[in-house]
Amino acid sequence: MRLVGEHPHAPGPGGLPGPRALVLAGPGLGGLLSAVPALRALRGSGQQVLLAAPARLREAAELTGAVDRLVPIVPGRPIPWYASYGEPPDLTVNLRDADPASRRRLLALRPADLWAYEPGGAARPRRDGPHWDGGEDEVRRWCRLLGWYGLAADPANTALPVPLCPNPAKGAVVVHPGHAGAQWPEHRFALVADVLSGVGWPVVLTGDRSERALAMRVAAQGFLPPGAVLAGRTSPRRLCALVAGARLVVSGHPGLSRLAAAYGTPCLTVRGPDTGVDEVLSAALDRLARYDQNRMGYGVSAPAEQRRGT
Repeated sequence: MRLVGEHPHAPGPGGLPGPRALVLAGPGLGGLLSAVPALRALRGSGQQVLLAAPARLREAAELTGAVDRLVPIVPGRPIPWYASYGEPPDLTVNLRDADPASRRRLLALRPADLWAYEPGGAARPRRDGPHWDGGEDEVRRWCRLLGWYGLAADPANTALPVPLCPNPAKGAVVVHPGHAGAQWPEHRFALVADVLSGVGWPVVLTGDRSERALAMRVAAQGFLPPGAVLAGRTSPRRLCALVAGARLVVSGHPGLSRLAAAYGTPCLTVRGPDTGVDEVLSAALDRLARYDQNRMGYGVSAPAEQRRGT
């Protein structure tokens, strides 16, 4: 294993891609987005970045511009590295957690090197990695990890290109209740959706397939038509296009909040039952009142709508 002060791998000879780095990211969209600056730093250093993540994140991973290939993984199963590669990875990087199980999962591939936080959240950095800070912002956490190994990453490097695909509801207010166990009750999301649609703003509800039933209940309680429920009906690329072109995002899930931040879209994140409906509605109406209908934007320096992706 690399010791403190040693430098990361250099690019391969002859200008070819550098050594293959297998990166284990969080299992959801939020985990991937929090790792974007670190992934870009790895890719920029000459690594060929292979991302171990669920197959459903393939489209979102492509938009980062930092992933050469996705290695699809399934919870509880070994990473299928040797199904495609005969040699062990040159480098494995844990951008998921400090869980010893994740460390063992990566070490099972017999990599030449492993970059990871000290298992068990040790209070002091040791030879095997820096200490884990449970209260640290995830983006900065992964940048700090790479910095410990000698590779600088810019935590502000989170912007994504807008996909070149149809936007299912351009200019809408996107309400994302999250999963059924979210801390903000569904009737509060319904009230927000009802009030905002009642004053004339188009409102759509997002989520994955497992969250569609919740979104349908929110729509019914908020007097929205069934067609306003996009949960389970949008690909990752179309979700990105939707958020990039939204007037506002109201989210109960950190993953969609990070996506909104990547596009410079104003976002209100509700974090718990103590967040009142009046507080959210007041903030939402204030943001929407500053929306410039003619320019389709807020009149601020937000380049997302001018960046085009693939």
